[in-house]
Formats: sequence, structure tokens, C-alpha cells
Amino acid sequence: MSRPRLSRRLTAALLCACALAAGGCAAPGGLSPGEPAPPMSPQPRPDPLWPAWTEHTDEAPGVEVGTRVPPPPPLKDAPPVPVGGLGAMSYLEILRADPMMRPYARQGAISAPGRAGVRPPVYKDLTGSGGLELIAAADTESGRSVLRVYTVVNGRVVPVLYTTGLRMEVEAMGADLLVRTTPDEGIEQAARFRWDGTRMTVASEEKRYHKPGSGKDPDTGPSAGPGSDWAAGR
Repeated sequence: MSRPRLSRRLTAALLCACALAAGGCAAPGGLSPGEPAPPMSPQPRPDPLWPAWTEHTDEAPGVEVGTRVPPPPPLKDAPPVPVGGLGAMSYLEILRADPMMRPYARQGAISAPGRAGVRPPVYKDLTGSGGLELIAAADTESGRSVLRVYTVVNGRVVPVLYTTGLRMEVEAMGADLLVRTTPDEGIEQAARFRWDGTRMTVASEEKRYHKPGSGKDPDTGPSAGPGSDWAAGR
């Protein structure tokens, strides 16, 4: 019984030896020695349909997609920033010079939650410039809060972030700001703001949708984008 099996092995070895003598045994899917390689087909490259709307193209190098948002202007009613920076100024005076924060500044300062007014100011370097930005927040009678961030550009006070939310919680994550809001109409939101060289913009955002009476964990999904309350530099 072993002879036929041996015969088949010898036959296969002889066939391969003959093929090597004739030009070599090619690996499956490979090339035999001396066989020319097939021509390489070039890989397709992205071809923008609207070059003027595409970033970093020859037609529009560095142009932002959509409408370019101008840099936020300085507060025209705020005094010049002294050598000591924003920390050397009255933060309530800055808020009173800002039309977006003036109504809240009229409520005065508060030192603890429970009533309407402006929270104690916080100063942090959010731009990496070495200076300190002013982070201001105010609470309203309805339970909503507003957050405003100011920086210094050419010796002037410039607002670079404005956002609102229900009973807002704000945390610092390095140079980023993480803003959390409590459930509002079944939605809990957390947005991370980061300096982009001009203003604080949304780097990431998450929304949790609570199903009333389901008793299950909230559904989590990425946001479709920042809403009107999350626009920066208003």
C-alpha cells in the first residue's frame, strides 16, 4: 500500500524539478523568475467638486468651508487692560461693559448658589499665551446660567466664548473647559470648549437622551453640532 503513495511523491518531485529547469516554479499568485511585473495603476486622488469650498486647495488655500466668522471684536466700553492683566481689573466693570452680560451684572455678585447673580470670577490660561483669561458665570431666577470668557488682544478686552445652560457646571481640563448641564426636557449635555487661535470653540459634544419612565440608562449619542446656545464669541 505504501508504494503507490511513494510513486505519487516521486512524480510530483520530478515535475517540479522539470519546471525549475524550464524557468522556475512560480508561487501561487506570484511571478516566475524573468517574468515582467504588470504595470502599476495609479491610486485615485480626491478630486474636489467645489474647489473654492474646499480647504487647502490650489484654488482656495486655507479658506474655511462655509462662511468665515470674523474674529470677535473688543468691548468698546471696557477700559484698556492694565499691565497686571484682567486680574487687575474689576470683573463686574468688565461685565457691565459687555451688552451680553450687563443684565446679569446688575444682579450683583453672589458667593454661593441659591439666588440670581454673578458667580466669583475665575482666572486661567486658556489660550497658552501665559496670560490669564477671565471666566465669568451668572445664574438667573429660572435656574439657567450663562458663561462668558474674556481674553486680552492688543491691550483690549475681547469676549471669546458665550454659552448658556440649565444649572451649569464648569470644569477645567488642562486648557479646555468642560461645560455640563443638568437634564433639560430629557436631554443632558456636555460640551468641551478649546481655544482655536481666535475664540473658544466646541472640540467635542455629547448629549444623553433620557426616556421618561423607562427606568433604563439614558441613550447616548453624538450631537449633530453645537446649537445656538453654544455659539462662541457672540
